[in-house]
Amino acid sequence: MFLNSPNNPTGWTLAADDRQTILDHCRRHGIWILADDVYERLNFSQARSAPSFLPLADPHDRLVSTNSFSKAWRMTGWRLGWMVAPPELVDALGVLLEYNTSCAPDFVQEGAIAALTEGEPHVAALRADLGVARDQVLAGLRALPGVEAPEPDGGMYAFFRLAGCKDSFTLAKTLVTDAGLGLAPGAAFGEEGESWLRWCFAARPEKNAAGLERLRSYLSA
Repeated sequence: MFLNSPNNPTGWTLAADDRQTILDHCRRHGIWILADDVYERLNFSQARSAPSFLPLADPHDRLVSTNSFSKAWRMTGWRLGWMVAPPELVDALGVLLEYNTSCAPDFVQEGAIAALTEGEPHVAALRADLGVARDQVLAGLRALPGVEAPEPDGGMYAFFRLAGCKDSFTLAKTLVTDAGLGLAPGAAFGEEGESWLRWCFAARPEKNAAGLERLRSYLSA
């Protein structure tokens, strides 16, 4: 089972009370859990992190948790992260990584050390900024006619849809050319995302405001 929480693109976040039930079910049936926890620190609750399977798991559970410095510590593009996996997988993972992502540059490793030892104030500041940005963008989207914009529990995205949209890819291209607004088409995340668009609100308030105005102008044209 692959589980991405907080989720990209929807912002859905696994409820803490559901973790044990899912873990018990997977144990009974021998199901592996691959948990993409990259956005775990970017949650809009008071908790330090979004709910994870790791505190409930035994070392030999069929659970692999993947994480990254890209989001919470704003190290996007440096391509450094980590995995928590059963010891039985460690040798095989070493062989896999040797031919794919080995030899992270020294400055990237030093940046990761700084993030872990000194980065908490930066994470707190980012979470606060994202909370304000989320409220700004959601309020702007919900003020537009025909827009449905559920509230995300975490992450940095608003996943919304426009009434009557049947082809999110074509609409996203049209918004770029006609409105100067770049949004991700929901279809890029699977067929269930068709008719939806993803807005990354990890931007300055004035940039989000300009984007909302461009969308408003496009819809009212």
